[in-house]
Amino acid sequence: MRKAILAILAVAALTACSTGKRPLHDMRSTTGGPDEFSVMPVAPLEIPETMDLPTPTLGGANRVDPSPKADAIAALGGQPSAVNAGGIPAADGALVAAASRKGTQSDIRAVLATEDAQFRKARSRFGLLAALQSDRYFKAYARYALDAYAELQRFRNLGVATPTAPPK
Repeated sequence: MRKAILAILAVAALTACSTGKRPLHDMRSTTGGPDEFSVMPVAPLEIPETMDLPTPTLGGANRVDPSPKADAIAALGGQPSAVNAGGIPAADGALVAAASRKGTQSDIRAVLATEDAQFRKARSRFGLLAALQSDRYFKAYARYALDAYAELQRFRNLGVATPTAPPK
């Protein structure tokens, strides 16, 4: 009887380790099938108005190549040509100037990735229980999380017009 109870507890413990659910921020594919986000349809072929085709340019785009950024801009009511305009649009100049008033760092993505890896590695050293948990994302960054209701109250106290929020 004791062996049967131990066997049932062992099976229950093993099934609890793998729920099969992954959090939304875990974008890794665990299936052998195609990734639906990597499949991009191309536009249908068109017959040009004239048969005088332009000379191909190195790095030039094909008219039927997918352009997801331009498509998204057009879907949101913008001008798709803004993708290839280059530089900072005049409407965003003040925002960029304010954001970069203390300087910018060209390799910020690499620096943040390195710091984040070091942070998560340091957090993973605290105990066997933390290593056994499948998702430590929210625990690792808990002290950086914002309390939405406290921020809402802070802005209201400052006199900033804020939208309504759902009750706690």
